[in-house]
Amino acid sequence: MPKQVDVLIIGQGICGTFLSLELERAGLSYLVIDELRPFSASRAAAGLINPVTGRRLVTTWMIDELLAFAQERYGQLATLLGASFLEKVHVTDFFPTAQMRLAFLRRLEEDDSYLRSPENEQNWDSCFHYELGYGIISPCYLVDVQGLLTASRKRMLTQGLLREDRFESGELEVGALEGAVKYRDIEAQRIIFCDGVGSFASPYFSRLPFAPNKGEVLIVDIPGLRDAGAGTERTIFKKGISMAPWQEGLYWVGSSYEWSFETMGPTESFRLKTEMALKEWVKLPFRVVDHIAAVRPATLERRPFVGFHPKYPAVGILNGMGTKGCSLAPYFARQMVDHLVKGSPIQPDADILRFTKVLSRS
Repeated sequence: MPKQVDVLIIGQGICGTFLSLELERAGLSYLVIDELRPFSASRAAAGLINPVTGRRLVTTWMIDELLAFAQERYGQLATLLGASFLEKVHVTDFFPTAQMRLAFLRRLEEDDSYLRSPENEQNWDSCFHYELGYGIISPCYLVDVQGLLTASRKRMLTQGLLREDRFESGELEVGALEGAVKYRDIEAQRIIFCDGVGSFASPYFSRLPFAPNKGEVLIVDIPGLRDAGAGTERTIFKKGISMAPWQEGLYWVGSSYEWSFETMGPTESFRLKTEMALKEWVKLPFRVVDHIAAVRPATLERRPFVGFHPKYPAVGILNGMGTKGCSLAPYFARQMVDHLVKGSPIQPDADILRFTKVLSRS
């Protein structure tokens, strides 16, 4: 007998996980299909929600709204899963050049919403080399992405809501109307792709202007730095590269942003370059314990892809979050489900209907 659900979700990364929770909130049934991979883009991410971006330290798109929603949604998730995965942190931004110091101070004068100067610029002198001082970005938030995805996955498996399997697009049958989706023994009203780089080759969404970029990261043990920060609000350190707390007291160091790459895996050139940068920056002994890489589903416009196909309304997508999945995914998962249930509009500059002409081509 076919298994019938309201929504079939492809992918259990940060987008698929929040979408499943929003469907549950709305009383809609779902099933997730996901092949477990140790380092997808979601699982390799540091999990930082940073309200400012770029050399000019401008606030990121929709950040006030996104931050408020993220705090609420991650709080609800903690109640559901019995553990908290969101932590308030700040970024200690060491200035690599005099120009960057001036840019920070200028921006601080214009708008100090998320920026402040330290009380004592010498307090990290025993741990780092930094001749030009630093500024502080706060509040920021750090998401334990690995912990969140693992706990959510365990809950889905226990409740029979997830199948650990590779999705085979050739076995999907989609009609021209809503409620016409079949995949093997599953019948659904809708199918929504949250499969990251998998959508690059999708017969429905490959025409969208994805801009895949690769990120490489070192996982590093720095015992002296961990001890130096004990008992205080946790800190992300930045000086060209970023260093964020990772699991088991380790640090995530990276990440690269490669728009052209020959291999999707880790490279010796990144490891050597990053180790050299760490030796010049960090005064403490460190040890590299892992080296990981993943390809991000970024977009040319730096805006996510959210909504339903103009030609096949039963087929949807929640993807293209780039480096900001931890803040964008909860918000747009809610928008997508509200659109399904209430007919509420999706943010126009995120809605894939902005590509109706391209997606409607044969």
